[in-house]
Amino acid sequence: MTHPRQSAKQRQAARRQRGISLLGLLFWAVLIAFTGVVAARVFPTVLEYYTIKRVIDRIAVSNPATVPAVRAEFERAKQVEYSITSISAQDLVISKENDKLKIAFAYDKQVDLAGPVFLLIKYEGQSR
Repeated sequence: MTHPRQSAKQRQAARRQRGISLLGLLFWAVLIAFTGVVAARVFPTVLEYYTIKRVIDRIAVSNPATVPAVRAEFERAKQVEYSITSISAQDLVISKENDKLKIAFAYDKQVDLAGPVFLLIKYEGQSR
C-alpha cells in the first residue's frame, strides 16, 4: 500500500531499493568463500601452536633437571602428538629464571593459498 502523499518518484525509488543485486550477491559469495578457504588452511596451524604450547607448559611444570631431559621429554610428547610437525626438540630455547624453568620456541609456518600465493605466519611462545 502506498501513501497518497508519496510522489511517483518516491514510489519508484522504494521499488528499486528492494533486495540485493546479482553483482552484490556474487561479491559477497566470493568474499565469504575466500575467507572460508583461508580459515580452513590456517586452523590446523593454530591447533598445532596450541598443542606445542600445552606440551611446553606441561614439561616446564614437571621441571626436568637437565636440558637433554627437556629435549627428550619433548620428543616423547611429539611422538604422541602427531600434529606437531613444525618444530623439533633442538628448536627449543631452554633457560632458568628465578629457579623456574623457561622454555621458549619460535617458528614460521607457510600456508599455500592459491598458485604462487602463500601466507606466512610467525608463531612464538614460551612456558608460563
